[in-house]
Amino acid sequence: MEKRINGHTRLYALIGSPVGHSGSPAMQNYSFEKLGIDAAYLAFDVNVGQTAKALEAFRTLNVGGFNVTMPCKTEVARLVDRLSPAAELIGACNTVVVEEDGTMTGHITDGTGFVRNLKEHSVEVKDQKIVVLGTGGAATAIAVQAALDGVAEIAIFNRKDEFFANGEKTVEKIKKAVPTIGKVYIEDLDNTEKLRAVIAESDILINATRAGMAPLQDVIPVPEDVLRPELAVADVVYNPLETLLVKKAKEAGCRAAIGGIGMLLWQGAAAFELFTGKEMPVEEVKEKFFSEA
Repeated sequence: MEKRINGHTRLYALIGSPVGHSGSPAMQNYSFEKLGIDAAYLAFDVNVGQTAKALEAFRTLNVGGFNVTMPCKTEVARLVDRLSPAAELIGACNTVVVEEDGTMTGHITDGTGFVRNLKEHSVEVKDQKIVVLGTGGAATAIAVQAALDGVAEIAIFNRKDEFFANGEKTVEKIKKAVPTIGKVYIEDLDNTEKLRAVIAESDILINATRAGMAPLQDVIPVPEDVLRPELAVADVVYNPLETLLVKKAKEAGCRAAIGGIGMLLWQGAAAFELFTGKEMPVEEVKEKFFSEA
């Protein structure tokens, strides 16, 4: 990389916390180099309280764009100058394009990347009943995209903490944006009896919480006995490649047990195109960095 860094090299970045585990710098830098684009991509550990300062710094440094991971997605959406229609609906963004004049436009590629990852594993969301665990930016993006793609029902589960209201807002947004959806609602994740009953009648279970990610790598977000062969299970967490939930889903013989690494690939490919106007060399990136995708 040193050979291609010069005084004109454009900087792109990832912000959030933690970011040390992220695979985004490797895939984005590989793609820049492969396509001969004079750019470099770095990761910066930024918490919610530092978000505004980070964005101001990016404007000053003329950064070309940046990705956003937890816990900064909703805060960035609040701070940017414009939002894409999907990002505005969701209230969060994971990709921001910065114009030469410093104008920032927020986009969301989490939902499309997640759904594409499911398709790569022969799981379609249309006409399916799904359960989404969590109410953060990724969870909201997935629920909204699934609704737009024609799911039959969405059940969102989250503990009744300070983020529960986010899920309630998501339910109302989906009802308004996709009035044809059969049913969408939110329940308390601590209501184990309700959780069991809903999963028993669902087709796809999606974990969009931190369960499975360090330091919660030994945590499974649902009772193991709800996992059954007819159920497809997908996780947003991609480090470790196989979370405890995915491991237990495989042991239970679920029809699919999908880790989050493929979501990272496809949402990253969409972000790369927003940054550069060019398609990421996906097959080469997948072979080099995502052999488990």
